[in-house]
Amino acid sequence: MPDETFDGIGLGRGILAPYAADAARSRGRLVEEPGSRTRTPFQRDRDRIVHSNAFRRLKHKTQVFVAYEGDHFRTRLTHTIEVSQIARAFARALRLDEDLTEAIALVHDFGHTPFGHAGERALNRRMAGFGGFDHNAQSLRIVTALERRYAEFDGLNLSFESLEGLVKHNGPLTGPLSTWEGEVPRPILDFDAAYPLDLDRFATLEAQAAAISDDIAYNTHDLDDGLRAGLIALEDLEEMELAGDILREVRAQYPTLDSSRMVHEIMRRHITRMVEDVIACSLRRLASDGIDSVEAVRSASRTLIDFSPEMRALARQTKSFLFTRVYRNPSVMGVMDKAETIVEDLFERYLADPQEMGGGWSAQANALDEGRLARRVSDYLSGMTDTYALSEHRRLFDATPDLR
Repeated sequence: MPDETFDGIGLGRGILAPYAADAARSRGRLVEEPGSRTRTPFQRDRDRIVHSNAFRRLKHKTQVFVAYEGDHFRTRLTHTIEVSQIARAFARALRLDEDLTEAIALVHDFGHTPFGHAGERALNRRMAGFGGFDHNAQSLRIVTALERRYAEFDGLNLSFESLEGLVKHNGPLTGPLSTWEGEVPRPILDFDAAYPLDLDRFATLEAQAAAISDDIAYNTHDLDDGLRAGLIALEDLEEMELAGDILREVRAQYPTLDSSRMVHEIMRRHITRMVEDVIACSLRRLASDGIDSVEAVRSASRTLIDFSPEMRALARQTKSFLFTRVYRNPSVMGVMDKAETIVEDLFERYLADPQEMGGGWSAQANALDEGRLARRVSDYLSGMTDTYALSEHRRLFDATPDLR
């Protein structure tokens, strides 16, 4: 049953589309709470996310380049804000609930480790015998258990719609429509057993809008950061159809434009083209599939907020370019290899001596079996920022790799 009612001014459905999530019909929260007269359930979710410790920590977590390589490179926080901005644009254009869309966009990267995917790889190796480590599953653990701020519950006690959006924004995790590779992470299955999230069905369009916004943001901004870092040059954009076409277009329109403005003009047009494609394609899919309710969205046979086939091919080309020229550049890989070493060193030290963990993390650690202790260590480590992980390594070890 829904756990919240509200009668504040302007909090109704208004001009939302019939397939938008309806705050007044939210499926509620795991722990029932009194309603708010001034905010919808989805507004409360967004506010709790923004005020959480996990959200603040994102400012010191790596996106692609570690923070001290330059002040203008994206961090996990600035990436998250950019995803949120694009997602809200989709919600406005498609008449979805903007607050739910924003909440899912803001929370989607909570589970990332220090040093980005390098830290995740290291933790997954060390947790291989204990259910592995997955950043999406860790995001769920953070918002359902690890954030401890409220008097009556652990976590943020988000609404069903925000939780299912966090877990399933990329599509169903089980069933014939699942695109999940390998086994569904144990933390997700455990939570689903207590509070079913319909893992075999699609999440709302708001969640799908957040997911496609993530693709657009990193495909564009990782190009921008790659240019800023000197790993690629403007001329290299010619290797891609989308970015290369925009480069030629901007050069023809502004032949004397300086390189800094040239890059910005290319990137903003890059986002615009992808956004406009998604809006047009999504409207066609919604119409052709006869989508007229949230239930129809969840029961759909395919993702509804998506690129056209043509733009999907261009996005794949861009992603392939980024992997080859940026993510797997020897200078980036060298730094990330050192970062993995730092995370693995810390994991082994904390597992061997849990009393080295700060705060209450070491409490009653000796009473835990190996699997539960390993999970506690991974929870502790994954919550670290880059800077804290480095300072802890320096405290515990004689030599710490220089991430440069």
